[in-house]
Amino acid sequence: MSKSGHNNPPIPLDPKETIKKNINRRKLIVDDGISLFKGVPLPTWIELSLIDVCNRSCSFCPKSDEKVAPDTYQKMSKKLIDKLHDDLKKIKFNGSLALCGYGEPLLHKDIEYIVDKLSRVADVEIVTNGDPLNYKMINKLYNANAARLLISMYDGPDQIQKFKDMIKQSGIPEEFVILRDRWYSKTENFGVKLTNRAGTIKTGNQIANDVHTVCFYPSYQFLIDWNGDVFLCPQDWQRRQTMGNMMQEEIFDIWTSKIMKKYRVDLLDGKRCNNPCKDCNAQGTLLGINHAQKWREIYKN
Repeated sequence: MSKSGHNNPPIPLDPKETIKKNINRRKLIVDDGISLFKGVPLPTWIELSLIDVCNRSCSFCPKSDEKVAPDTYQKMSKKLIDKLHDDLKKIKFNGSLALCGYGEPLLHKDIEYIVDKLSRVADVEIVTNGDPLNYKMINKLYNANAARLLISMYDGPDQIQKFKDMIKQSGIPEEFVILRDRWYSKTENFGVKLTNRAGTIKTGNQIANDVHTVCFYPSYQFLIDWNGDVFLCPQDWQRRQTMGNMMQEEIFDIWTSKIMKKYRVDLLDGKRCNNPCKDCNAQGTLLGINHAQKWREIYKN
């Protein structure tokens, strides 16, 4: 249990417990609500990278290296959001949309429009570093029908009371916001489920790439970048392999494409032989077991 922090005396918190709670919370979303469309299991988790800029530079994040992940300030358009809404409505999507990706989502000036539009077809959760927040913003996100607001606190335990006061002032239900302790040192993996971001990050206690082989990521989820490019998962920070672009194709067609099938089959067989998977050390079996079993049945037949 860690006692690192800026307050005096420090508040004892356990970063491993925070990670465990987050995984268990997501399991309820990912693994308990599989829907089929044309006999195919639909994703239950889609991550959106709304804007390619962050106001912070964390050493465990590729944004800390401008050669790898520079701030381009490119942002997702309303036109793309509208098409995503229509595509998901067409297939009766029944999962969650996570606004995080390769940048700080609250820096997008159309965040209220995005949340309001997408909340009509899915639960929308927002992951933020909390810096752009004030009580008025929290209230606006709640009234735009966001399902959850996750605040990652990087500066120390003193932030807990700061955000609790902000939540109280906003007048929204306290359970709408989840506070996550993320202020730890590299010896404690910064309080996150640390990965090498598909070979991009070396800091912290990184495990070897061959420890985990089987991966369920492409069985239950994918990431959409600001321009509509679809990637296997949020680990591919160098954007090495697109599955397609949702402005040129429909989401379902990308989800069932030949290239998506190739990656899905290989990773279900424990073959991390393609880019970016061959450089990745992520434990890809924490979520998505039910999707994986369904896909195995489909490919077997």
